[in-house]
Amino acid sequence: MSTTRREWLAKVSAASALALLAKNGGANAMSDRQVQPPAAPPLQKPGDLAPAYRGVHAVVPLPFDPTKLRGISEKMIVSHHDNNYAGALKNLNKVENALAQTTKETPPFVVAGLCERQLTFANSVALHELYFANLGGDGKAAGEIAKALNDAYGSFARWEEEFRATGMSLAGGSGWVILGLDLPTKAVRTWWSGNHTQSRASSIPLLVMDMYEHAFQIDYGAAAAKYVDAFFDNLQWEEVERRFARAQKAADALHA
Repeated sequence: MSTTRREWLAKVSAASALALLAKNGGANAMSDRQVQPPAAPPLQKPGDLAPAYRGVHAVVPLPFDPTKLRGISEKMIVSHHDNNYAGALKNLNKVENALAQTTKETPPFVVAGLCERQLTFANSVALHELYFANLGGDGKAAGEIAKALNDAYGSFARWEEEFRATGMSLAGGSGWVILGLDLPTKAVRTWWSGNHTQSRASSIPLLVMDMYEHAFQIDYGAAAAKYVDAFFDNLQWEEVERRFARAQKAADALHA
């Protein structure tokens, strides 16, 4: 998978941050060569850290039989889950541990690198879990969410057409397509996300489609449209309906 210049710089920044923390525990190195830099603090066990720094997120298993998807192979979905998703989760745990070592003396660029990675990995984990959970169904939409999409877009078919087109706009690149309920307006809308950190801040995700290359290249190579077809064939609309009901309750509470 290709890496953009921005992603490369972020990775370099984070790597520098982790290296510096490992070297001096997050403090600035002394400029006076006659003064030794502070020794790195002893590593702490997760249980000794405050909750924000424990890094104990656990992998959520696939919620369906990976051999039963139509048009998405077991090899593809298991690789996606065990490598891309689980890898992001493990890195999130490591970054949280590393943030525990920062102090008021930690250089701002170190904090920036760690915080950027924390946000990226946290969003990747959350979106992947939503993505896997809205697969494993028969692809048949019904219920209140289907009615809401029909009302918002003029027809369910029109909403699907736009959602698919949004996905194809990311083909050859990377990102996510997210159907969400906007809390201030209570409207259902489709949002484009070019990476893990671009999202509508006030929107609760209802349906998530991964358009990173790792989601389809094993099965389809560059034929992203075939993957989008398979995605729709396997949608678990009952899960989307549950999310919609919960999101509506949150929106109602906000407007109460």
